[in-house]
Amino acid sequence: MNTTEMAGNWNEQKGKLKQKFAQLTDNDLMFVEGKKDEMLGRIQVKLGKTKEELHKIIEAL
Repeated sequence: MNTTEMAGNWNEQKGKLKQKFAQLTDNDLMFVEGKKDEMLGRIQVKLGKTKEELHKIIEAL
């Protein structure tokens, strides 16, 4: 998923991630242009998932 696709529907995906993983906060899921990798890294660490697992989770939403 590229940055444009991710930013376009991020609010919807963010809500679904928060429902599925209650430990994620708004700060963890804050999408800032140019900081996508940093945000994904925070989520990855908090959930204990690999980068590939995280991408599969997001794509499945």
